[in-house]
Parts: sequence; C-alpha cells; structure tokens
Amino acid sequence: MKVHLPFRELQRGKDYWIEDNVLPNPLEVAQRCIAKSMWTLGSPWRPEPWPGMRAPDALTSEELIHVEGWVKKGLGIESLRPQSDSEMGHSGHNHIQIVGGAEGVARPHVDSAKICDFAGVLFLHPNPPTLHSGTSFYRLHLPGEEPGGNVCPKEFESLRQVPGLPQEMDPTMFEEILEVPYVFNRLLAYKSDLIHSASSYFGWGHELASKRMAVVFFWKVGE
Repeated sequence: MKVHLPFRELQRGKDYWIEDNVLPNPLEVAQRCIAKSMWTLGSPWRPEPWPGMRAPDALTSEELIHVEGWVKKGLGIESLRPQSDSEMGHSGHNHIQIVGGAEGVARPHVDSAKICDFAGVLFLHPNPPTLHSGTSFYRLHLPGEEPGGNVCPKEFESLRQVPGLPQEMDPTMFEEILEVPYVFNRLLAYKSDLIHSASSYFGWGHELASKRMAVVFFWKVGE
C-alpha cells in the first residue's frame, strides 16, 4: 500500500519559531535541573518511546510564564493550555530530559494531536560539543519511492496509525529536510503534526552535565 502524507514547505514564523536567549537565568536553571534527585528512566532501560531520563517541574511558574509569553507572541495567539496528566497518561510538559550519546538516536515522529497543537524544546547545555544535536524535521522517503510528506493528518494520533506505515518506525524511512542547531538558551516551538526528532545526542560518560539536556513542552491552543 502506497503511503500518502501531505508535504508542507517549512517556513520560520509559520511552522516553527526560534527565540535565542529566552531565559534571563539559563545557567541557574540548568544547574537546578541537574541537581534533581528523582528521575524517571526511558529507553534503553524501560520500554518507553522517549530516551534517557526526565524529571518534572524544570521551570518555575514565573519562568514558564516568561517562556509562554514569548510563545504566544510568536505564534500570534492569546491562550495556551499545557498538557495535563489526565491526557494520555502522565504529562511530559515542562520536564527536563537528559540523554547521553549511547542512550538514543534520531527517531522521527509526530506528537499526538490529542495532547498538543504545538510543542517546544529549550536547549539548556551551556557548552554542547556539537551544534548537530538540536531538533530536525523530516519527510517520509521510502525505498524505491519519491520523497513523500512531512505532516501527519489530524485524523491520526501518530504515524503508526497512518495506513501503510508499520507499527515500528525505521529511521531510514525518513529524510532530514531541516535542522535547528543546538544553541544554549534557545527555545524552539513548532507545530506538533510535523515529523521531527532530536537530531542526535551527546555525552558518553556518567556525568549528567556532559549529556544533551533540554526542557520539553506540549501546548493546546485556547482555554
């Protein structure tokens, strides 16, 4: 069965938004996040769709208001509602996520339309060893076929529900079309129906401070 996904030419300010130096106190926030003592493990330790380890309450209420103020201004909307724990299990909104180089690879996916219209990521490592570790956007490119789409139709909650696509996504099925490099204190917001992934991960030791660190956000528009 041939897979048909819509393709949208990505435009900054329409499909994705970038704001540098978004927090006034990024080093303080990074150090506070690294000092957390309670973490939930993802893959490769547990059968989770997300890699590494994460912990809630990365930003304080005041810091969240600051970030969401920029997001609303950038998107031209008046109201955002963060993902809650009642939506599809435990919320990942405002979680710090730390992933080492051996703990994950790029896994193109979309974020469920049931939990968010927009997603965001705030890069918090002060000295990333490579900029090629930000967030990338992809299009489907199956073997023997022309490059395909990069948007998951709204009637599907994930790419796995799209007719013709397998339950397990193979990264080789996708072609990178845009990368937003990892820059300390950079906030990237994007439409959640776009196929995307962390570009790559870094940090090969046990020290948390050596690994890729980012705060993730999931928002619905309105209410």
